[in-house]
Amino acid sequence: MKALFLKRRQEFQKQQSSYLRYVFNDHFVLVLMFLLGFALVQYSQLLKQFPSNHLPIQLGLVVLILLLLTMGSVATYLEEADQHFLLPKEEEVVVHIKQAERFSFFLWSTLQSFVLLFLYPIFDRLGFSVVFFILLLVGLVGIRKVLLRYKVGQFLKATGLDWEKAIAFENNRKQTILKFYSLFTTVKGISTKVKKRTYLNSILKLVKENPENLWTTLYIRAFLRSSDYLGLFLRLLLLSSLSLVFIANAYLAVTLALVFNYLILFQLLSLYHHYDYHYMASLYPENRERKKVNLLTFLRTLSFLILLINLSLCHSWKNALLLIVVMGIINLFYLPYKLKKIID
Repeated sequence: MKALFLKRRQEFQKQQSSYLRYVFNDHFVLVLMFLLGFALVQYSQLLKQFPSNHLPIQLGLVVLILLLLTMGSVATYLEEADQHFLLPKEEEVVVHIKQAERFSFFLWSTLQSFVLLFLYPIFDRLGFSVVFFILLLVGLVGIRKVLLRYKVGQFLKATGLDWEKAIAFENNRKQTILKFYSLFTTVKGISTKVKKRTYLNSILKLVKENPENLWTTLYIRAFLRSSDYLGLFLRLLLLSSLSLVFIANAYLAVTLALVFNYLILFQLLSLYHHYDYHYMASLYPENRERKKVNLLTFLRTLSFLILLINLSLCHSWKNALLLIVVMGIINLFYLPYKLKKIID
């Protein structure tokens, strides 16, 4: 049993490593190094010029602690067929899940403690004693234990293992990881969920239903009803907006906003293949060229909407001009080039 789950873990890690080269490419590594240096400089300046109003810093620490506690899950590596083929070995599977829970507890407790130890100077400047800080670390480790116990307890009962819930739990964990990699490259094995969202149907009326807008209508439906596209768009747009609002350094704020905007458009290019599974779609006249033109129009419309939101949050006309120029280059040159490459 140990060999089986060890093999599955190694296979999943191998799959992740194949995507890491797309995540940590040369450009992204440079951006990360720049952001890390900027964060360290800002951290040093904060300690040297500590503000008299402690409330924003205290709120920031509370948010950080809550984020740390929400991070982490239990990797069981269960698969759909296990509920049939491993049912006679349920006791060994339960032992494996408990070991995975202990490993996850050790890993994420160490990580959160390390992050808080790095931020100890801030706690010291806020007036918290060493004893209080140690008690805080111990208390958060205890909360981590309770949270992991609650997660595992959803499918590991005293009466036995709920196989369906355990498998669904592991699938959700893997999907969360794979969706992160999908921000940078095409990822296999991602499942999509469709929600009707009737309250958004009024947006569909903005496009005339005629042969020229056939694919535009389909793209809008996929965008509004697929959790992947709409959720990704809203999250990255929020990050782009928050960068412009809360980052004091104007050039860094605009750079981050442009990175998030680029990721939005890059990810939405996959809409071109969204209906490939539907064979009747291949019977539409002027299929490839119409798909390309309609998707380009749709992406440029979204890009214009993103740009309007970003411009409303800019505090400088120079930054606004930079946003307009770069987004213009992306729309005029990058999107047509990328679509041609996808089609070819």
